Amino acid sequence: MAKGGRLYPLVVYTHMINRWTPAVLTLGIALLGLAWLLFSRGYEQWRWLVLASVGSLNLFIGLLLWLIRKGAYVQAFPDYLRLATPFLRLNISYKRIRRAATATLGTLFPPNSVSKWQAEIIQPLAKMTALVIELNAFPMSQSSLRLFLSPLFFKDKSPHFVILVEDWMRFSGELESMRSGQTESAPQKKRDSSILSRLPRK
Repeated sequence: MAKGGRLYPLVVYTHMINRWTPAVLTLGIALLGLAWLLFSRGYEQWRWLVLASVGSLNLFIGLLLWLIRKGAYVQAFPDYLRLATPFLRLNISYKRIRRAATATLGTLFPPNSVSKWQAEIIQPLAKMTALVIELNAFPMSQSSLRLFLSPLFFKDKSPHFVILVEDWMRFSGELESMRSGQTESAPQKKRDSSILSRLPRK
């Protein structure tokens, strides 16, 4: 298997999970505490069982979010770019990539063009630089991609992905290095074979 580059966590996912996890865990602990209080005071069994069940579910979801917080990332390979989320792993061939441009997230998604909850997510990230990877075509239908990816991966309906990582310059350099290595490998192989063919045969 070809060796891939560094893993770059997707900031949009880590930011959303970091926002939700404490609230979900706190709610779960509070519900379990209330269930224990009802149990200790002799309330009907179904009352504290319902609270305990909902509280346990919240704790489970909170722990699951904490475990998958690093499950969303991009990684460059010699032949393709991997875009991974907890529910999708997509390999994007470099043949599909036209170019990569940069823009701040706030420029790509102005407050008046997104919903209120999206604007709340974007606001603390608005000044961060995102990489917009323009494609010849999506590797699968855009409607299917939107089932698994945040709306903040798409600035419009054209084929592209908006990628937000902490170290965008390093990621961009690594991506271009992998892409250029792939395009140069075929001609190099051809030159090598032509040189070998000129060697005298025994």
